[in-house]
Amino acid sequence: MNFDEPGDFAVIRDEVRRLCSRYPGEYWQGLEPDRYPTEFVTDLAEHGWLGTLIPTDYGGGGLSLAGASVILEEIAASGANPSACHAQMYVMGALVRHGSETQKRRWLPEIAAGRTRMQAFGVTEPAAGSDTASITTRAVRDGDGWTLSGQKIWTSRALHSDLMLVLARTTPAPDAERRFDGLSIFIFEMRHAGGELVDGLTIRPIPTMMNHNSTEVFFDNVRLPADALVGTEGKGFSHILDGMNAERILIAAECVGDGRFFCERAAAYATERVVFGRPIGQNQGVAFPLARAYAAIEAASLMRFKAAGLFDAGKPCGPEANMAKLLASEASWAAGNAAVDTFGGFGFATEYDIERKLRETRLYQVAPVSNNLVLAYVARQCLGLPKSY
Repeated sequence: MNFDEPGDFAVIRDEVRRLCSRYPGEYWQGLEPDRYPTEFVTDLAEHGWLGTLIPTDYGGGGLSLAGASVILEEIAASGANPSACHAQMYVMGALVRHGSETQKRRWLPEIAAGRTRMQAFGVTEPAAGSDTASITTRAVRDGDGWTLSGQKIWTSRALHSDLMLVLARTTPAPDAERRFDGLSIFIFEMRHAGGELVDGLTIRPIPTMMNHNSTEVFFDNVRLPADALVGTEGKGFSHILDGMNAERILIAAECVGDGRFFCERAAAYATERVVFGRPIGQNQGVAFPLARAYAAIEAASLMRFKAAGLFDAGKPCGPEANMAKLLASEASWAAGNAAVDTFGGFGFATEYDIERKLRETRLYQVAPVSNNLVLAYVARQCLGLPKSY
């Protein structure tokens, strides 16, 4: 085993950090509660960071998932919010792996160049929740195309996207053992040339405690062209599984970055803050929680790289991807709480960004999959325990 990072990772970290330095805490504070960081995302896209997972043949960076995870880690560690753009790095994975050559030639260069935004990923539905096989959004053949009807929820950044990848049922599930059969994925343009949404498409924001630009999306007989289907009809769920593993790995990297942010900011404050005649970091009640959080972040980071290494090698990585997300989300939350304790009352003051980042990182114990479902998955897949759901 070699735990040394490739040399280009250091370059990535330096360059991403340099870009993020142009968007300090005041910038992110000014976006609260729900303004989209258009300037920041545009800057990232124009510098090629959001197209790094697109193959070079289509104008992308051809970077490994491990390398892409470093980008999101550094964004988070800088104090920025990578959730504003992370979907553009993994949503198009299904298109890369399963799209037709025509689809890839049409969309990937535009996404790589930052001219087209692909942030919206429509999977979750109000009634189905994490039970993806129970979704009811339907795509029905209609002449030379499809008609899409139904509803999605927690489709983040849909208002700031040009393309949507959506999972819909095209045929009923044949039986209880094959509940995921009959699901298909489609890619379609969300807007007319003038910028208004296509006919039948409605998007409503969902206010939340963090600036995540969450929405619910309604499809009322939205017309899709025949070439909107990605991959094989009825095999859509299998087409997005690899993307889900990539998503978990990248979210784990964001949490590692959040944890670094908390530990670095808190350690600096604990060194400078003097109470009772000495730095508060000299007190073990302050130092030990931060040290424990740092150790947990480092361990989660290693699991992230193990999962990413398996993914990049084309090997199965479901358990590792899920465990990386579990460990990193819990470690970042612990680091955030330790930082609040270190800052005391100032931990709740918006000017220090601790409370904002704590709200942001809390999401990842619930999304993109609940940690309880991760534990159920690990219990079954790794320990051979009976299936619990």
